[in-house]
Amino acid sequence: MKLFDAHCHLQDPRILNKAPKLISTALDSGLLNFAVNGVSEKDWHLVKEMGDKYPSVIPCFGVHPWYVPHRSPNWFTTLKEFFETTPSAAVGEIGLDKGSKGREIDFNDQIEVFRQQLELAKELKKPASVHCVRAFGDLLHIVKDIGSFPDGLLLHSYLGSAEMVPEFVKSGAYFSLSGYIMPMKVQKAKKMLKTIPLERILLESDAPDALPHLELSSLFLVDEDPSLPQEIFAHGRTAASNVSTSSDTSRDAYSLPKDMLNHPANIHNV
Repeated sequence: MKLFDAHCHLQDPRILNKAPKLISTALDSGLLNFAVNGVSEKDWHLVKEMGDKYPSVIPCFGVHPWYVPHRSPNWFTTLKEFFETTPSAAVGEIGLDKGSKGREIDFNDQIEVFRQQLELAKELKKPASVHCVRAFGDLLHIVKDIGSFPDGLLLHSYLGSAEMVPEFVKSGAYFSLSGYIMPMKVQKAKKMLKTIPLERILLESDAPDALPHLELSSLFLVDEDPSLPQEIFAHGRTAASNVSTSSDTSRDAYSLPKDMLNHPANIHNV
């Protein structure tokens, strides 16, 4: 099984020094590519260096909504220069945010910066990786206004409604899923997932973020590492046993063909 991490931040200071090992380990596990997303002018050079060094890295350049206030007067010119010198690059991470952190940033400024970048993605015929928190109505309005995106519009860590899925699909959207889906209400998540066409579902790590904070007993370990305490595996086996005897959802998931990207046995590779 070959997989693609559709959205991550290997240039993040928290894991930058570990990136070579992370990339090597992931490639050995069957992962083919990483879409490494920049978030501001300050890290674009790191993303570019990573893309130049590792053939598996697809560099993405963009201004994340949280960093809109920190952009320089020449940010857009600089952004276009990065695309000129990196033809294989995509656009990202860009977007809109009305969440707890996003509310601190003028929304009109967010829209202006986002729209410029989205229009550039369409002009350059590049995929765009989009961050959206509590602003899906605004996002859909802008996307419809600009037009369809045949080169791909990736909705990163999608947590929007099922009702909006068909409208985004018409615009060429893909729906990338991460650990952020874990706290979502079960019925809402099921409804949303059933609405997304299978060929439009992507998987992402959003490394170093988006891993759910779980209790030890809820973790499922794929391979038993003899160097680790055996009580860890005891917890995992107990949890797995409980799920297999009480959850129809788990049995249904494991009945999927093994070559499907969303089979549970394959998800650990992302």
